[in-house]
Amino acid sequence: MEEKKMIIGITHGDINGIGYEVILKTLLENHVFEFCTPVIYGSPKVASYYRKTLNIEHLGLTTINDVKDAVGRKVYIINCCSEDIKVELGRSTEMAGQAAFAALEAATRDLAAGKIDAIVTAPINKSNIQSAQFSFPGHTEYLEKTFINQGKALMLLVSEIARVAVVTGHIPISKVPAAITQDLIIEKLRVLNQSLKEDFGITRPRIAVLGLNPHSGDNGVIGTEEQDVIIPALKRCADRGIVCVGPLSADGLYGSGAFRNYDAVLAMYHDQGLAPFKTLAMENGVNFTAGLPVIRTSPAHGTAYEIAGQNIASESSFRHALFLAYDVCKNRKNYQEAFANPLKKQDVEQNGYSE
Repeated sequence: MEEKKMIIGITHGDINGIGYEVILKTLLENHVFEFCTPVIYGSPKVASYYRKTLNIEHLGLTTINDVKDAVGRKVYIINCCSEDIKVELGRSTEMAGQAAFAALEAATRDLAAGKIDAIVTAPINKSNIQSAQFSFPGHTEYLEKTFINQGKALMLLVSEIARVAVVTGHIPISKVPAAITQDLIIEKLRVLNQSLKEDFGITRPRIAVLGLNPHSGDNGVIGTEEQDVIIPALKRCADRGIVCVGPLSADGLYGSGAFRNYDAVLAMYHDQGLAPFKTLAMENGVNFTAGLPVIRTSPAHGTAYEIAGQNIASESSFRHALFLAYDVCKNRKNYQEAFANPLKKQDVEQNGYSE
């Protein structure tokens, strides 16, 4: 009997950016249907506009009202938007923000209900999506609030070259030093360590931790956050069995290529982690939200208004995001099966019932 394929939801993001372009180009690849059934949460009207604009009208889209109707090797789309929706290429509009949130809300609802196995989110405009329902800096914070309330999710950038997480995410640089506490570092390292085990299948992860200041403070000459906050936090994590090395100088770690010796890097703030990561892996990088009970990935780029509708956007990052969502689903299932009841398997083998 053929194994049931995973259903992966795709939110269309900002309709005036490159979201639909990278989504549709990815779904042109037939081998996608070998491992998942894709369901777009968006607008059939907007999708049709982009199919015509990008000259890919041969890609069929089947409109459904409920995920339960997504069966077979097809691309499905659930309408989340008004028929009055209007595309204005390369522009930030209130309508685009409303459409982005409507799709995200619908997909999140189905994800929480277990109707889909994961979501891949196309880029949003963090300004026009703001409303009474969405008052967050980005997807990560919205999903954190939706699924774990008081807990902490983790922005983890993933590629074949490196994995990079951040202690602080979408906050002004002026607020970073005060935001970095021992407890926050410990929580982020705990989430990262567990994600590497559960989501990536790494038995004993090794994590490099960056300092906050240039040269990791040079023993207090250029700053004291390393001695006062970061080093004590790392010692506490080491006592809990987490293999973490640092604080390390960011320029030296990346410049020497030593980051390759670790399973992941934990940076102290957004650009300290994302700038080198995107230099190394912009085309193939994926943004994964670790620490959630559900699975969410996205491409590691924005709306790219400046090239919207020109048929020149690369779908590589979105394709990798779709593949990663599948891989994490599979790895979590394997992890849960392995640790569900380890004594049961042991007892069976000891009594001679193993095959």
